[in-house]
Amino acid sequence: MTTQTEVEHAFGMFLDQIRGGTGVEKMFEQISVFAQIFDCDSIAYGARTHVQNAQGKSASMLPKISTYPEEWQEHCLQNGYDILDPSAKPGVLQWSPLTWDDAYKDPNTADRERRIFDEAKEFGLDTGVTIPLPWPWKISPTMSFVRTGTRGLSDFAITYLHAATLLFHIKVVECLDLSADVPRLTARQKECLSWVLKGKSSWDIGIILGITSNTVDFHIKGAMKRLGAVNRMVAAKIAEQLGLIEPHWLL
Repeated sequence: MTTQTEVEHAFGMFLDQIRGGTGVEKMFEQISVFAQIFDCDSIAYGARTHVQNAQGKSASMLPKISTYPEEWQEHCLQNGYDILDPSAKPGVLQWSPLTWDDAYKDPNTADRERRIFDEAKEFGLDTGVTIPLPWPWKISPTMSFVRTGTRGLSDFAITYLHAATLLFHIKVVECLDLSADVPRLTARQKECLSWVLKGKSSWDIGIILGITSNTVDFHIKGAMKRLGAVNRMVAAKIAEQLGLIEPHWLL
């Protein structure tokens, strides 16, 4: 069994490697190596096909990478599945990691999706976790970590995989130079979202910034529209991941 010290050391090495920004494929190799400390030999990253942003542009600019078994990927192609299948499909407001066991048992999961999970087990994709990642245009890219066997991932493992995934996703966005497609926010919109990220209400933010709560709501609604977000917290999370505001832990 891997000890906490070994995990912390491996995570530190991953941080040092990914800070170099050595390209998407190389960084994918680095996070794959880190995932193996939790016996996750198969991982997948990207957004599902046929998804478009608010301006009608395809999300294909985001790479879709997978180390799922080749036999499974061929099976997906033959049956018309997305290359990211199987993976849990988080809802619009889902920001926390979602285990495959929970997704399978969810009454909202369609029979077709359960069948794909069942078929995946025949190829060694037995249990895993899917981590949703913010994106500015009403889509949710994901990263999934999968292992063979019935033993699920511990909360400890999921916490570290979640942190590694967020860092990987941020570096991917930087490497792809998506700045031309990132919505612009005004300085006041950024200020308001920064405080939203810290859990402040419109009244609180108004007191802090010296403006009325109605003015705060005006700026937040404007930011939500530009980011294609369904609520203020989603807008704040998207802005954080796009580097438009400082990450929560730095605020």
